Amino acid sequence: MNGSSSGVENGRDHAREQGSAVAWVESPLQMLCTVEAHHAGLLGARTRVLPRAGLRPLVVTRREISRLGLPGGLELATPEPEMPRPRRGTTWVVGDAFSGKVQFGWLTALPGRIVIVDDGLATIRLLELLTGRIRTPLLRARATAGPLGSGLRSALGTAAGLRLRAAARSGRLSIFTALPVPAELARAVRDRGAELVTHDFAWLRSQPLRRPRPEERTVVLGTSLVRNGLIHRDRYFTWLAGLGSSEPVAYFPHRREDPHDLARVGEQPGITVYDGGIPAEMTLRGLAAEQRVLSLPSTAVTSLRVLLSARGVAVETVDVPEEWWTAQAAPSLRSHLSMFAHHDTGATA
Repeated sequence: MNGSSSGVENGRDHAREQGSAVAWVESPLQMLCTVEAHHAGLLGARTRVLPRAGLRPLVVTRREISRLGLPGGLELATPEPEMPRPRRGTTWVVGDAFSGKVQFGWLTALPGRIVIVDDGLATIRLLELLTGRIRTPLLRARATAGPLGSGLRSALGTAAGLRLRAAARSGRLSIFTALPVPAELARAVRDRGAELVTHDFAWLRSQPLRRPRPEERTVVLGTSLVRNGLIHRDRYFTWLAGLGSSEPVAYFPHRREDPHDLARVGEQPGITVYDGGIPAEMTLRGLAAEQRVLSLPSTAVTSLRVLLSARGVAVETVDVPEEWWTAQAAPSLRSHLSMFAHHDTGATA
């Protein structure tokens, strides 16, 4: 499934072979995908992964990854409270391209190459914005701010977009993703000069299984949609209660779920809440064919299908009923969240 733009420039290949990379990671998925990018040879001979300090899921994921066979030349460094300023010419790996600090760094640190790894479906929004009008600012789908903050944030997003598009034109931008990028969007990205590389978690699939799988037949992935105010809490819990009343359910929380909500999930008969923090891709890759995974729209649906299809495990997306959505969930956002819910995405390899 690995693929990239045809005829990758010799200069880009040379930069990989000779250079080193610094990765700033703020989520478990970013950390996992950085390891995969290094394993795939996208980052150079040496990669230093710097996790953001103070985030328990990153601590747990770092410990779990360290127990596996790390690719040569990769260092999982001690967490840092602030994003470092990469040296001029260094390959800079990030996941959250909409972070103000990351965007400011692009404007001031002048990295040699920029590699963007997956941080959820926001990766697709980034590709859509990059291929849009030249002065389209890089802003999150749900970005909100006061009048002054909004203007400043938009100005930074516009400047960062110009810098990122310039990096693409000069062959210094790569996007590394496990998401099925629609074919038309993939062509537009490559037409901009960016390198688009898809992967299928080759490093993770090569590692031995070290965690026992849950015994329950049905596994439910938690969601951040409730905490973000996008779906009604009671509708979601009514659905969960119905599942738990019919069979035992293993519930794996989303890292951003509210602790009070998780406590309420644990009180539902028939539902067992498992410790969260580690990416679902790592925790659930040992499921057996007789098991299934249920999830509201999420990135994990796509990546788990990649990992579990060979094992015969069904990974099913639960379409969000219209009455679940709150007024905060704009139609465009609903469409964006659901775009990878099912198999037929018109994606490129």
